Amino acid sequence: MIDDNNPKVADDSNTRKDPDDWVSGDEPMTGAQRSYLKTLSEQAHDPDSYDETLSKAEASRRIDALKEKLGL
Repeated sequence: MIDDNNPKVADDSNTRKDPDDWVSGDEPMTGAQRSYLKTLSEQAHDPDSYDETLSKAEASRRIDALKEKLGL
C-alpha cells in the first residue's frame, strides 16, 4: 500500500524544484549526474549531450531532456 501523505512518493511533492532555482545549481555536476548523463547519452545515441563541464542545473536539464527523448 502506498502512503499518499509521504512526500517522497506523492505526485504533488515539492521536492522537485526548477534547476534555475537551485542554490547550488552553478556548482559542477555531481558524480551521480555525470554517470547517469553518460549512460543516457549513450542510450540515446547522442554523445554530444554529455559534457564534463556542466553545472548541476545544466546536467539536470540535459538528463530530463534525454529521459524524455528515450521515453523514460
